[in-house]
Amino acid sequence: MNETYFTIVNPAAGGGRCGKLAPRALDRLRGAGLALEVRQTRAAGEATILAHEAYAAGFRNFIAVGGDGTGFEIVNGLFPAALTGGRAALGFLPLGTGNSFLRDFTNRGADYAIEAILERRRRPCDVIQLNHAGESLYYINTLNMGFAADVATLTNRRLKFLGEFGYLVGVLVSLARLRRRPFPLRANGERDERRCLFVAFSNSKYTGGKMMIAPDAAVDSGAIEYVHWGPIGRLGLIRNLPKLFDGTHMKHKLASRRTAGRIEFDLKGPVDVVVDGEVLTLDVESLEVLPGALDVMV
Repeated sequence: MNETYFTIVNPAAGGGRCGKLAPRALDRLRGAGLALEVRQTRAAGEATILAHEAYAAGFRNFIAVGGDGTGFEIVNGLFPAALTGGRAALGFLPLGTGNSFLRDFTNRGADYAIEAILERRRRPCDVIQLNHAGESLYYINTLNMGFAADVATLTNRRLKFLGEFGYLVGVLVSLARLRRRPFPLRANGERDERRCLFVAFSNSKYTGGKMMIAPDAAVDSGAIEYVHWGPIGRLGLIRNLPKLFDGTHMKHKLASRRTAGRIEFDLKGPVDVVVDGEVLTLDVESLEVLPGALDVMV
């Protein structure tokens, strides 16, 4: 088995910030004696192809250099092959925009991540399998439906040219529309048709960079953390927005949580979702947890 670390760099992550900072960070790893095989992506989805080919070629150690989306693509290049073909490990150089997953372990960013890689610190991490229209995706952070997906979809499709200001416009437009609807599902066989502002199906605590949507989630719990926030009004949402950043929104009377090993959806068609920072429209069928299926370098 190849002991070299297959390193995938997304130079466009963080608005190009990753491309500028990556060489110095990689030199720190090489200077400490780590063998790297480095590839750069040029288009969305390319990290998935590179990771898949590298795994088939015998690589088992991977480093995602970018944001949450880079890690998401690599995970989808490793699975489902890594379930039967030999255990894979994933490290991070968080040089992108969100970097939500790593916040469960540190706020020191790249310095902490480099230490974890060099010290060979590893722990098992659950992977969540998202089944949709006869196909599957895999993620290690979170899947969101509802308000967060509405904002991200609007921003990504119509307001991206405005940069960070576009996201603010997306929030304001989504707040004005404020769609509150059910996402019918069964969690461990129990039916849930409640209307909501959003639902999140998490493996880790943070999303969107610093929002602690699922404060009780743990990457090695062996379960999906299912967070439901009911049909709160505009004024209530504005008042409670700051609480999304420290997890105290879960004390609100309309918020609830549960854990599940499997969730089955009864949706009427495709819905907009945000999964590990990626905006997608999917005909979601089910989620299931793959306990401890991946090693993460944290």
